[in-house]
Amino acid sequence: MRRAEKVEKIGSLLDELYPTTPIPLDHTDPYTLLVAVALSAQTTDKKVNEVTPRLFAVADTPEKMLALGPERILELIREIGLSPTKSKNLWIAAGQIMNAGGEIIPDWEFLESLAGVGHKTASVVMSQAFGVPAFPVDTHIHRLARRWGLSDGSSVEKTERDLKSAFPIDTWNRRHLQIIFFGREYCPALRHDFAVCPICSFAATKKQALSERKPTSGSARPRRVPTP
Repeated sequence: MRRAEKVEKIGSLLDELYPTTPIPLDHTDPYTLLVAVALSAQTTDKKVNEVTPRLFAVADTPEKMLALGPERILELIREIGLSPTKSKNLWIAAGQIMNAGGEIIPDWEFLESLAGVGHKTASVVMSQAFGVPAFPVDTHIHRLARRWGLSDGSSVEKTERDLKSAFPIDTWNRRHLQIIFFGREYCPALRHDFAVCPICSFAATKKQALSERKPTSGSARPRRVPTP
């Protein structure tokens, strides 16, 4: 199957499976989305959604977050992975936003200048809060792009470039969420059966399928018999 045909088939299947793409992180505006995405690094969306209600109840604006202080922020997000670093970054970023006028600006340079905000977080905010075409790459997307032969998996940056070149720009904002949903539902990192996967069954490279093939009971190496 040619690459273009593969991409078109993948896109059609994703649109069929996920005609709507709700953002999995609870938020009410660009700022709370920024906070939720920043908190989600190395943490599940489920855990973030359990923690943010009590945080946003007292600090759902940069002004309130700044006034809260890093120690109080830490108390509220302690269950989140890397919470000491994240609490300091949220506080510093709130100050940066206030110094810039108090609002989230839909600008790449501005977003990526904020403490704790990398390119992926900025991409999510730009795409989901402001509708700017972007293709944020998380661990699911990075893994699936490699499995499907759409990128070589050498880096997240290359995966992003490859996916942007593969899919039409007007699909990027929904496509990245669809791939995340698909990865969680059909294409897990471990114990994955390529043969029954709705996409890997036709899109995965033979090399990748062999490298991740589950060992069978008869495939174990024979025990070495010591020589006398």
